Formats: sequence, C-alpha cells, structure tokens
Amino acid sequence: MKNCITNRKSLFAVIFIFLFSLAACTTTQQSDLASTKVLAQKKLSSPDKSLQFTFTLTENEQGKTIAFYQISKNGQQIIKDSKFELELDNHMSEWALAIKNTPTGSWMENLELVGVEESSHNQTWQPVYGEKNEYVDNYQSLTLKFIQKNNPNYMMNIDVRLYDQGAAFRYSFPDNPTGIYYRIMAENTEFSLPEHTKAWYMPWAQGPASLKALKDWQTTSERPLTLELANGKYVALAEAKVIDYVRTKFDLSDNKADTIVTKMHDPVDIITGTSTPWRVVMVADSAPELLENNFILLNLNDENKITNTDWIKPGKIVRDMTLTNEGAYAWIDFAAEHNIQYLLFDWKWYGPAFTFESDAGTVSIDLDLPNIIKYGKEKGVGIWVYVNQQALLAQDKEIFPKYKEWGLAGVKYGFVQVGSHRWTAWLHDSIQRAADNQLMVNIHDEFRLTGEERTWPNIVTVEGIRGNEEMPDATNNTVLPFTRGLAGMGDYTICYYNERIKTTHAHQLALSVVMYSPLQTLFWYDGAKDYQGEPEIEYFSNVPTVWDNTDVLSGEVGEYIVTARQSGEKWFVGGITNTQARTVSVDFDFLEPGVEYAAKIYFDDSSVNTRTQVGIKEVTVNHASKLDFDLKASGGVALMLTPIK
Repeated sequence: MKNCITNRKSLFAVIFIFLFSLAACTTTQQSDLASTKVLAQKKLSSPDKSLQFTFTLTENEQGKTIAFYQISKNGQQIIKDSKFELELDNHMSEWALAIKNTPTGSWMENLELVGVEESSHNQTWQPVYGEKNEYVDNYQSLTLKFIQKNNPNYMMNIDVRLYDQGAAFRYSFPDNPTGIYYRIMAENTEFSLPEHTKAWYMPWAQGPASLKALKDWQTTSERPLTLELANGKYVALAEAKVIDYVRTKFDLSDNKADTIVTKMHDPVDIITGTSTPWRVVMVADSAPELLENNFILLNLNDENKITNTDWIKPGKIVRDMTLTNEGAYAWIDFAAEHNIQYLLFDWKWYGPAFTFESDAGTVSIDLDLPNIIKYGKEKGVGIWVYVNQQALLAQDKEIFPKYKEWGLAGVKYGFVQVGSHRWTAWLHDSIQRAADNQLMVNIHDEFRLTGEERTWPNIVTVEGIRGNEEMPDATNNTVLPFTRGLAGMGDYTICYYNERIKTTHAHQLALSVVMYSPLQTLFWYDGAKDYQGEPEIEYFSNVPTVWDNTDVLSGEVGEYIVTARQSGEKWFVGGITNTQARTVSVDFDFLEPGVEYAAKIYFDDSSVNTRTQVGIKEVTVNHASKLDFDLKASGGVALMLTPIK
C-alpha cells in the first residue's frame, strides 16, 4: 500500500510539473510583446477612424527582432498582438552568386526598420460588370521599410492598407543589387483572436462548412474564413491578388491559443521587385455588412487590362448533356424563348477528357457544331464548350484562336489543378490567352478568385462552391453567401426540376439573386423537355446576372438571408431560409422615394396545382412599405419590383 501511495505521489508530481511547464510555455507565447523591448511603434487609422492598425517592432533578450500588429474597431480588440512571420532559404542563390555577409538565422529575427512612409488614397472606379456599377477605393496606407542587419542589400517592406471595411498587408521585396532570387519556404503570419471566437471551418473549397471553436480542426481551412467574435463582431480572413504565387489556407497555431496562422501550399521562388499576395482582415458589425464589403478584394487587385471589353457579355447559361444535335437545337430554342444567353456543351464532346490523347480542336462525336453555332447566333444564343486541363495545358495556345474563328463565346475550364505556384501561374496565363482571343472563361472545380476578375473581366464565373453538383441542403445555402460569397462570383449551378433538389422551388428561384454569378447556370441537371409551362419560370427569364447596386437586407450565417439587387430601374429580391420555417421581414426603404413599384412575388404555395407549387401574386409597394413573408422549411421567396409609370 505504501508503494502505491508513493507511486501516486510521483505521478501527481509529474502531472503538476507538466501542467506548470505547459502553462509557462503558453504564458510565454501569449506575452511575447510584453517580455520584449519596443524598438518602434506606428499606428494607422482608417478613413472614418473606426479601425486602428498598430505595428510594433520589438527585440528580445537574445537581440532578435519580432514584428507584431494588432487591429481594433472603435476601441474593441479584433486582432490581438500577432506576429508577422516569413521563412526564407536563399542559400542556393547565395552560393551561386558568391554573396558574402548573408542573413543568418530566421529572416524576421534580424530586421532593422529604416523608414516609414504614409499616404492616403480615395477614388471611385467602374467595373466592366459587378454587384455594383461603381466601387469606392478609400484607404490609409503605411509602408514599413526594413533591411537585414548584416547586409543592407537584403530589403523587405511590409505594405499596409487600412480601409473602413478592414485591413490588408503584404510582404514586398525591393530590388536587391546582387541579383539574388528569394525562396520563401513558409509563411506563418498570425491572426490572434479574442477568446471564444468561432470559425466557419471549411476543409476544402467545395466542402461543407461548420461552426467550430479555434481548436481541434482536422486540417487546414479554406479562404475566405468567416469568424464570429464573442463581442458580436464579424471578421473574415482572406487573401487577394494571388496571381503568380501559391494558394494560402489557414491553420491553427501549434503553440498559441485562439490563433490562426497562414499555411502556404508549398514553397515559392520569387525575384526581387515583387510582393506576396495581400493578407486581408475584413471587419463588420453584422454578417450582411461583411458580405456587402467583399469588394475590398477587388480594390486590392490591378485595374482592368483588357482594352476592348465589348465582347464580354455576362448572362445566363444552360447545358446540353445529350451531346446531340437534337438536344442542342431544343436547348437553343428554349434559351431563346426564355431570355437565356448561352448554351454549354459539357465534357467529352472532343473525346475522353482525362487524357492528353484527345484533341480539343476537333469534334469527335456526331455533333454538327458549326451549324449549331450558326443557329445559336440567329437565335441570340452563344455557345460555350468544356475543355479539361489536360487539353488546355497542351493546346490552349492553338485552340483558343480556333475557337475565336469558330465563333465560340467562352470556355469552361474543367478539373483545374489549384494551389501550387506552377498551376496558379499557368492558369492566369491561360486566362490572358483566352482574353487575347476574346473568350470568356468559367473555371471549375476547386478554384476560388481573390479579386483578379477586376484585372481580367473575361472571368465571368468560377466554382469552388458547394452548389447543386453536390445537391446540398438549404442550411448550406444560407452559409455560402457569408463565407464563400466573400470571394465574389460563384457558379452554384441552380437546378429546378431534378428530383434530388433538397429545397423548395421558390428557394431555387431566389438563389438566382442571392448567389452572385455573372454567368449564372440554370437548369443544371434538367433537360429542355422538363419544362411544362410552369409560369414562375418567367422569373429566370427576367432576372439579370450583373447589377448596378446590391443591398444585403438581413441575414444570419446558416439561418437565412434576404438580398436586394438593382438593374436599371428594376429591383430583384431573393430570400431563403435554412431547413427551418421562419418569417422574414423586408423593409423597402432601399427603393427610390416618391415612386410606386409593382411587386411581383413568387412564393411556395402548396395549394397551387403544379408540380413545383409556386404561387405568384402582385402588390404595390414604395419606399415606406414593409412586408412579412412566411417561408417554409428549406423555402424561399423571390420578388421583381418594377416602377409604375
């Protein structure tokens, strides 16, 4: 018995020592700033003064520098003290160039701040198309200039932009007179959040989202990453202008609680005079505001590089799965009748897709593509074709001029590789080659934009979204706008007649407004013959795909959303709920004062004697009107508002 007691005491002692050591380690990690000497500090305020970004450079007892930042909104902490962190390994280039006095140790631990520049920027710009017809690009900026202590030829800047909508920063590398190339091995930039923050964790781009605490993630999470803070604020972590770099996801810190770190897909080789993508922290008081502010990613990208954009024409698209002349002509007739602008021939029209043996410049099946293209033009319906990555990689330089000659409107890129430096650079080069041949593009499957559609507006939609290819439930659809929607356009592939749909039909109608996609796919798993005269299909005929203004009226992530969008004088409203029934209220104060509007309302109605059971009614509304809508579980409501002359 004595030995048992002794062993228990020893065990308790070991546990106590372990817990004490763990607590000491955690305390050390979370008090990095407090235990170091401050060398420099700089604060930056957003144009409206609501956000504050604080940069601090410190030195620890070993003489190593540590760079931190923090973000607050109206005095409330959003991002706690968080490290800027890069790992570089330049030894191969340094050996080849016989460079002396090279940096030693960690890249970030031997920095000297040698200059600070501040500036402001405020302008508006007009996109070729968008969720709005004009965007404001208004920020205060800070450039922090560093050199490596033992060799001033090694320079790095941290560029900071602070908008009213959030903060963005990146690492830039000015020209090095030695001609050296840099190899960035990893980026572990921190985002340290207040306690009890939760994240809408999404393990892959087309994966399901779930609300999780900042612990016990199975793997990295996709970007943008939407966060709900305990103080009621909403934050999103994102990246912008990923053109010639690797994709970066988000992971949990191994040694710092409530902290997220960037996780590069793989190392990247860069030349001096270039920058990393922007790391973005969006901040909002509500989920609808967060979504409305997604244009910050566009602002962080270069201006449009396509001189003549007359050929870029967003619209609605259907696809022919039969790959037959009969099926194509039926869809063209349907599209022309219902104001649908495009028809897609999906994969295998040129042979097996997953091989380099197929020739995407030749039709390999019994399909009279030249006459179909001609017939489509006569009916006002353009033709798109699917091309898989193998054929694109091998042939895009030769087939894109041929497609232009054929008169095709666009190309759907299939199963593109994403993430690595190689495939990211190749994809954006291919997009430019498409633009050179006046071809619009739709990129599937895991790819998400980071605002580059501003630069290359021939990108009219991309996937990277859990849409109707997976047939998700209604709750998924109420999560997507506030998570995936922060990255902009998404090809949800709306369905209507397929029996696998897990929502009501009014819900699918409303998705054409809720889900922004300049190329909006309709009737994804349907056929032209499935249409049996359902009167509500007129909504799909009337709804545009690009907008003059967008107002997210209300919503909560995973619960519901109501969105209003304006095109010319008309407004369209889409409201959806999750798998629970609810009543949503719409305040029409977004309408022009003094004008009466005819509101045509499409709603779920089990008393309607059609297989889709969508009711239609008309009321008159104005700027002062308010209406309540009772949504069925997994249901929705869609409105079209037209001024009464």
